[in-house]
Amino acid sequence: MTIRRADGIGIAVRVTPRSARNALEPGPGHGVARLNAPPVDGAANAALIDLVAAHFGVAKRDVRLIAGERARLKRLAIRGDAEALAKIAAALYQAEP
Repeated sequence: MTIRRADGIGIAVRVTPRSARNALEPGPGHGVARLNAPPVDGAANAALIDLVAAHFGVAKRDVRLIAGERARLKRLAIRGDAEALAKIAAALYQAEP
């Protein structure tokens, strides 16, 4: 679910660290991030921020982890044009067949 914020949007992402590749894919009610990085010393969180920034076409400084620092399900705030970001995020929330 995308949450509109005053300065952009908020999204939910379920993270799977130590995957074979980095990818951001649709999931049921949240995006699914597969990351090469291990969940050690914030490496997976940093990789998630890099991946989300690239996917949404924003700078890394515009992506902020707001909840779930040590959990698999994370909430992120993305700063920018809320309408344009929401269109990109809509593809992450399509139900799986």
